[in-house]
Amino acid sequence: MDFLKKHYEKIVLGIVLAGLVGALVFLPFYIGSETQKMADLRNQYINPPVKALTNLDLTVQNTAMTRLQSDYKLDFETGNKLFNPVDWQKGLDGQPIKIHTGNEVGIHAVVVTNLTPLYLVLTLDTITTNELGSRYVIGVEKQAEKSPAKRHKQQRYISLGDKPNDTFALVSVKGAPENPDGLLVKLGDTGEIVTVAKDKPYRRVDAYAADFRYDPEKRIFHARRIGDRVSFNGTDYLVADVNQNELILSDQSNQKKTSLPFTP
Repeated sequence: MDFLKKHYEKIVLGIVLAGLVGALVFLPFYIGSETQKMADLRNQYINPPVKALTNLDLTVQNTAMTRLQSDYKLDFETGNKLFNPVDWQKGLDGQPIKIHTGNEVGIHAVVVTNLTPLYLVLTLDTITTNELGSRYVIGVEKQAEKSPAKRHKQQRYISLGDKPNDTFALVSVKGAPENPDGLLVKLGDTGEIVTVAKDKPYRRVDAYAADFRYDPEKRIFHARRIGDRVSFNGTDYLVADVNQNELILSDQSNQKKTSLPFTP
């Protein structure tokens, strides 16, 4: 203990000197380590290791370039009607009618359902014989007449040598006058000579009548003839013509005629 007391300061100084010597010995190693760390950091951030690049996948870009080389059409009409909006019209029942082509309402919405021929019919109805000779009763049916009263069958009495009536004239008699095989008559409107017999009436198509409908207003028109007037969609029309293939309506506001074909 006395030794420690006497040499305390020397011992402490010796320990400090030994530490300083150790530090001086370790210092080069520390400096070398830090220098290497600094070099590693410099190489990492300034000259980082570079890996070789792989081949680029340009599939998306090539697809886009291919699309750009071809026309790309956008349809804003038949689908969503962006620039050509669909028109709607209110029907008589209050329900809206979607207008696609313009033919859903108006003259082109008319549907011809039937065309019926209208005949001139001549029939040999009866024969009477007396001392003056034979007299014939010929039935005349004019289905195309404008007046309904004149469309029914009417009988005409005629003998050879009589003056022509409003429809025909008797030209001659085939066979025995009291029981003829047929009568040759001349039609007053055309001058044609035709044969009328008991078992063989004469028939000629003089005109046609049309049945048609207008669905937007749920209207049906039956047996309309030339000259008849009809109204639908707020417009007045005149039946200008009816034949075996079509109905022709004339718009009375501008006299424009429209042909409506009949498709059986």
